Amino acid sequence: MTRQPFLRPWVLSAPGISLFVCMLLVPLALTAVLSFNAFDHVTGIKNQWTIEHYLTIVTDPYYHGIFWRTFWVSCLTALLCMVIGVPEAYILSRMSNPWRSIFLLVLLAPLLVSVVVRSFGWSILLGPQSILHSLFDAIGVGPVKILYTESAIIIGLVHVMLPFMVIPVWTSLQKLDPEVQNAALSLSATPLTTMRRIILPQIMPGVLSGSLIVFGLSASSFVIPGLLGGRRLKMVATIVYDEYMHELNWPFGAAVALILLSVNLIIMVTYNRMVEGRYKKSMG
Repeated sequence: MTRQPFLRPWVLSAPGISLFVCMLLVPLALTAVLSFNAFDHVTGIKNQWTIEHYLTIVTDPYYHGIFWRTFWVSCLTALLCMVIGVPEAYILSRMSNPWRSIFLLVLLAPLLVSVVVRSFGWSILLGPQSILHSLFDAIGVGPVKILYTESAIIIGLVHVMLPFMVIPVWTSLQKLDPEVQNAALSLSATPLTTMRRIILPQIMPGVLSGSLIVFGLSASSFVIPGLLGGRRLKMVATIVYDEYMHELNWPFGAAVALILLSVNLIIMVTYNRMVEGRYKKSMG
């Protein structure tokens, strides 16, 4: 009888734990083992252990540039989504029905469309024969190359990732007591001061969650960089795809993927601790 309450949570969570282990931990472990296998372009994967793949990635400036492009694009995407998404979530929270439901549906509707379709749409809109370029010519700006640049990748990523920023912030705003904001305004606080000292500190968990989700998904995105960045403007996910599908060098692709995962985790954990530390100080 004394052991039953202790075992009950484990029994109830066993299906979820089993699914987590089988679908995530086991593939990661197999990928880690694969990354240490030697590879020969003639004979393929060898039953020999090597760290040559990791040394190549760490020492080659070519891969340094790809990793740097991936992370600064992901950081800028997260920042833009934060700048656009937080005010959008605030406006959404201040709306009344039925407008709130309508605009929430408009916000979530793009998630029902495939990322491939949306990326193709942006490639048409940003292409050299698009209406956008005709508009630039009409106002005298001249030809502007946007497609197959970092700007095109960032535009596509912001469009796709924006709902992942708005929804967590909007959820945090739903927990706020509007009387607190009204009390601050009644005590002669300006709307800007109220936003900065009352609202923002309380919605920081939502901002943190949204920015981490956007950064992680952007850093590992493949379709948008592949379609809007082209074959020459590579990011880490496109390198992994090329190594697996074109070069058939699975060990090297596994090493690149594991380094991307490790760096992602380090950046996200560091950012999480920094923001949580400031949040606790502001609330304390």
